[in-house]
Amino acid sequence: MNGTRRAIALLALAVFAMRVSADGVEPGRTHEQVATGSNEVEVIAEGRGPLLVLLASAARSAGDFDEVAPLLAAQGFRVLRPEPRGSGGTTGPHEGITLHDAARDVAAVIRHENAGPAIVVGHAAGSFVARMLAVDAPELVRGVVLAAAGARRYPPSVGATLLELARPDLDDEARLRLLHQAYFAAGSDAHAWLRGWRPLISYGSVPGRAPSEADRAVWWGAGDKPVLEIQGLEDPFKPRAAAGEYKAEFGDRVTIVEIAGASHALFPEQPQRVVDAIVRWVRGLPPLPRRP
Repeated sequence: MNGTRRAIALLALAVFAMRVSADGVEPGRTHEQVATGSNEVEVIAEGRGPLLVLLASAARSAGDFDEVAPLLAAQGFRVLRPEPRGSGGTTGPHEGITLHDAARDVAAVIRHENAGPAIVVGHAAGSFVARMLAVDAPELVRGVVLAAAGARRYPPSVGATLLELARPDLDDEARLRLLHQAYFAAGSDAHAWLRGWRPLISYGSVPGRAPSEADRAVWWGAGDKPVLEIQGLEDPFKPRAAAGEYKAEFGDRVTIVEIAGASHALFPEQPQRVVDAIVRWVRGLPPLPRRP
């Protein structure tokens, strides 16, 4: 009888595990609120090992990394995903702030983990924050990954698509058209980004405003940190004529990896290739000193 009960219990556990997997809940994935003064940052965490922080693009959330985060964790990293202001459980104003404010949120997350310095991966506009963090708190940053970071100059019509995509009243047909126009390569399925849009963070008094050119002089070079730049070959935010501009400016501390079949969205288009590029680059960095 005891054997029968044990078999039933094990079967129930197996069914539960399958149900959890089907519901999309990753084993070992946690959600935590980290205090940043009077505000809080929601952090999604998984894995064990050296610290790797993923920062979402403009008007997007940490959910964009649902596929790549477990892949990176499986490669032996502790992966943290702080939700940007205006997304998830993160609090604090998301208008009229500075990149320093956004970087402080990420710094608080790394300090709370107490396992830095971290590799900080910034997707598109998330790379602004990653680079500012490298300047403001260099002791917390081991290296910076610029994933689909824009060129110094790209067509204004391309940048204008973001303001349209962030509109909550935009219908699916119009959103898909804009996504294919500026964010997804030919042949990529843009449906992954139909949902998950959040309010644009405004760096200054104008809604949706990006950091100014004067601010860019401070954060653009990511301090003195090693940089991996991952470029989608069909990304209109990185015209091919500008593909080598960052390395030309900062020399040997910059490594460029180009990924075919990817545009500005990058992560939902070529997740495994992006993960492979990050892992290969990180493993080539000087080893971290042993913690006491």
